Amino acid sequence: MAKGQPGQATQGTAGPGSGQHVSGVYFQNVTGSRFAFVPYRAGSSEIMRDLVAGHIDFTFDQAITALPHVRNGSVRAYAVTSGKRLAAAPDSPTVDEAGAPGVYISTWYGLWVPKGTPHEVIRKLTAAAMDALADPAVQARLTNLGQEIPPPEQQTAEALAAHQKAEIEKWWPLIKAANIKAE
Repeated sequence: MAKGQPGQATQGTAGPGSGQHVSGVYFQNVTGSRFAFVPYRAGSSEIMRDLVAGHIDFTFDQAITALPHVRNGSVRAYAVTSGKRLAAAPDSPTVDEAGAPGVYISTWYGLWVPKGTPHEVIRKLTAAAMDALADPAVQARLTNLGQEIPPPEQQTAEALAAHQKAEIEKWWPLIKAANIKAE
């Protein structure tokens, strides 16, 4: 529909510059599709409500928000925007399997501290976070919510800085070319 009837499909976003908006622009660029963006002030909860009601056609959202709706059958997951299936949604295909190869979009989390925080404090916080992420109960809960836990070597402050840099290098040219400004 997004390719065959350009501009007819609608994608819910949390507004200009949001992750959903940037994801949609990226998807359009990679697939050659065109659709209308529908901004929402309240974000994912309002978007999911309208998606379930049939007022919009689709959205790009985090698994943690979408999975309850997928599991109860009120929405359909076309694909996870990753090269591998989510453990929490093994029946949902990857974008590669669904026909949009390489459209990888992820939401990730980091633990941030003010610039100038002593290295020893950062080391202690990193160790505590890594211990928490190694706990089987925490892993089970996060996995059930649709979160992917990176391997320990990717849980360090240095790895986070490298990941952030790579994400900026991936997304900034797209944001700049599309003249996206957060509102």
